[in-house]
Amino acid sequence: MAKARSLMIQGTHSDAGKSALVTAFCRIFAQDGYEVAPFKSQNMALNSYITADGKEIGRAQGVQAEAAGTEATTDMNPILLKPTGEQSSQVVVHGKPYETMAAGGYREHFFETGKQLIGEAYERLSAAYDHIVIEGAGSPAEINLNDRELVNMRVAEIADAPVILVGDIEKGGVFASLVGTLQLLKPHERERVAGVMINKFRGDVSLLEPGLKWFEEYTGIPVLGVIPHIDNLRIEAEDSVVLDRYTAQADPTKAIDIAVIRLPRISNFTDADPFFDEPDCHVRFVSQVAELGEPDLLILPGSKSTLLDLTFLQENGLAERIAELAQAKRTTVVGICGGYQMLGRTLRDPFSVESDLQYAEGLGLLPLETSMRKEKTTVRSEGTINFQDEDIPVSGYEIHMGDSQLEEGARPLIRLSDRSEGAADTETDVFGTYFHGLFHNDCFRESFLNVLRAKKGLAPIRGRQSFAAQREEAFDELAAVVRTHCDLQKIYQMMGTEKVGEDK
Repeated sequence: MAKARSLMIQGTHSDAGKSALVTAFCRIFAQDGYEVAPFKSQNMALNSYITADGKEIGRAQGVQAEAAGTEATTDMNPILLKPTGEQSSQVVVHGKPYETMAAGGYREHFFETGKQLIGEAYERLSAAYDHIVIEGAGSPAEINLNDRELVNMRVAEIADAPVILVGDIEKGGVFASLVGTLQLLKPHERERVAGVMINKFRGDVSLLEPGLKWFEEYTGIPVLGVIPHIDNLRIEAEDSVVLDRYTAQADPTKAIDIAVIRLPRISNFTDADPFFDEPDCHVRFVSQVAELGEPDLLILPGSKSTLLDLTFLQENGLAERIAELAQAKRTTVVGICGGYQMLGRTLRDPFSVESDLQYAEGLGLLPLETSMRKEKTTVRSEGTINFQDEDIPVSGYEIHMGDSQLEEGARPLIRLSDRSEGAADTETDVFGTYFHGLFHNDCFRESFLNVLRAKKGLAPIRGRQSFAAQREEAFDELAAVVRTHCDLQKIYQMMGTEKVGEDK
């Protein structure tokens, strides 16, 4: 069977835009008629994605697979690291927890195992797809780590992939970062860099041209594109560093104020994404009582260490303030996954699954108790939610270590084929669920937002835009921008394809 032609995107640093560019090329190659798969050998993220067979991978690779029009598998991200502390992570191998390891132990003892896993996963993808778009991590010039790295140049060598090095001009010093990175690479690694791209450019590109010409003459490496900054591109983010871009302040011009609690160990914060594009909603992330105010909707998101994040809420006064808002009925409070567990009366972690803290009092807003288990639940789910006397179909995905038991007075939120899920108070002013992606369901989101509007004496809005359609439009917009501003013909030639759409 023919071997796939591959392309690798590396960056001069984290958050250079690697994930977005991989997403763009997945879409471009798919538009041009190729079967495409994304690949990231080792990802570190708390925002994860559940495959159709109930396995956990990095969310970016799931989104990239969607952009490519293919079903995500664990071969696209065989190793996922989920930080549990400053120097340790849960190692997820092919979608299932493998072991929690300290950083030093991982480098020392997992390297050979990881290299073999990565090579095998890539070979399976290579046999099944025409093109593979590979994403690196951080910088390939981390000289203190490169002897045992598993995600940059070593992967490029495994795949025999040409590398495009990306620099983010918003950070400043883009030519210095590109040249400095190239200088720190070993000669054979530098030879693998087939071109560079400058990302997130604003302004008149003609003013940049002297620098581009200098760079090409100095390094002998072509500039393959200057990609403009794209405002308000709604493609799910993976790293919580993007939360720094969002305000904590309310927007008085928007009818519905939505506050998401920015937990120190926040995970799967993309549950709030559908609200960003609603014309009457403003989403903000808050971490202090002074920032909270009286939002119309308060979301307690997921957490990698629920008991520790609950302690954070209790120590800084947010727990007390959230309870006050809920009891006054001025704010609808929604907990998702770890946030759902926090809404209950007690949380227990008898096996120290998430941290050394084994017991915590919950917010007491829902009559339920949660105990952490050793086994993680990872599954896509479908059910029906009864909301405003209407049965509304909903789908989502679950990723959780805990098991929550409802007590007397709790009303299940969602009916599944074999069980009930979640819990709500009598008026659904406070509710929680393990369903990530609940608000991605268009019919439920519209009904829910209209209830919030009614509380404020506002007329309902009907026919809100489909979130899935918006995401498809975002993929196409990103692909169109990158296609327009890069030398795609040269990129195809680098990969061994003479022209766009040529013999596959």
